[in-house]
Amino acid sequence: MRHSLKKGVHGIGLFPASNLVVANMIGAGIFTTSGLLMSGLKNPVFLIILWAAGGIIALCGALAYAELGASMPRAGGEYAFLAHLFHPVVGFMSGWVSFLVGFSAPIAASSIGFSEYLYRAFPGIPVDRKILAVLVILVFTLVHLRGLKFGSRVQNVLTMLKVSLIVVLVFAGLLLGKGNFGHFAQGTPVVWNFGTLKIMGLSLMWIMFAYSGWNASTYVGSEIRDPQRNIPRSLLLGTGIVWILYILLNLVYTYGIAPVEMQGVISIGGLAVRNLFGPSLETAFSLLIAFALFSSLSAFIILGPRVYYAMAADGYFFRFVSRLHPRFRIPSGAIILQAAIAIVMVISGTFDQILTYMGFSLGIFPVLAVASVFKLRRTRQSRLLLRGYPLYLWIYLFFGVTILLLSYFERPVESTIALLTVISGIPVFYYFKKHR
Repeated sequence: MRHSLKKGVHGIGLFPASNLVVANMIGAGIFTTSGLLMSGLKNPVFLIILWAAGGIIALCGALAYAELGASMPRAGGEYAFLAHLFHPVVGFMSGWVSFLVGFSAPIAASSIGFSEYLYRAFPGIPVDRKILAVLVILVFTLVHLRGLKFGSRVQNVLTMLKVSLIVVLVFAGLLLGKGNFGHFAQGTPVVWNFGTLKIMGLSLMWIMFAYSGWNASTYVGSEIRDPQRNIPRSLLLGTGIVWILYILLNLVYTYGIAPVEMQGVISIGGLAVRNLFGPSLETAFSLLIAFALFSSLSAFIILGPRVYYAMAADGYFFRFVSRLHPRFRIPSGAIILQAAIAIVMVISGTFDQILTYMGFSLGIFPVLAVASVFKLRRTRQSRLLLRGYPLYLWIYLFFGVTILLLSYFERPVESTIALLTVISGIPVFYYFKKHR
């Protein structure tokens, strides 16, 4: 496979690559799912344990992707890895899911999350929520049509603002907020049975959605300077930072909100600030969280088109998607196509529908990609031999497969639709192969 996106000394370095990982991970998930999780778990300590476990799983995945990314620094991430190590149809199915779900759906979810938090801050805005979400997608699509370096500068600023917001919320909430540590003891005791395991599996699937993005810099591997050094470091650094921030942020949520009050609340950050500091600061922080979602939305717009570009460059997707902008050398056709799909999702779906469908779909191919490291080692193609092999692979594979199975038992309808989406890529692959 040959791809001609920018690389070498003119590519992006460790700091923007790490920022891309952080920005891709911190998004709608952490600001919206804890209240939904509490509805099923009903135990704040169990909630925090699962968030910590999700971070460990993500770090194990990041170690595997560090080896893949350093050994194959190409555009396309999982698509490139699976197509090379298994079969082009497996890589295509990964790219197909990324095309329909993996990036367009998070872009839609982030834009909807932005509009929801903005309306929490200013309930009287005379613009429909969905129209506002569509406008945000269009604006950031135009930003990233001007090239990766310009887009990455915007991305760096947005990511730093978002991380700063979380740090301020964590320290101000725990040190100055009017919360109650007694909330941690108010949960319902955990009764271990198959029903609890199913709820735990579904909860971890949603948590892993919030952690998704730990593999972000591998999608622009051919555009990263010194990839054997910077891809692994960006993955581990970015994932580690987000893991710590997520645990601290959930401690703030639990400190500020009683478990019963937390259940089912989507704009959980706004409620926590209201309880800790009062209604006036709730408005300010809801506004800040709304703009913080810009960063994750921006990161998804950067990453997704590199997958579609790689597929088209190999002859397995629409040819216009492989065309690069003559001046900025970015896959402009892919960026525009992705924006169009995200806009359709915003108009036709709701936040919870997008979240449920997305969670199962995104859990399948990282498992296959992590498993491909065994073949990478066996065929002696690895350029990065990490300590701890193969323990971190088995940890990720065990939890990844278990989460998918338990989630399927808990939500069979949504999971079946996700599986059908994956399978639908097979005839599409052979169509493009025939006309390649």
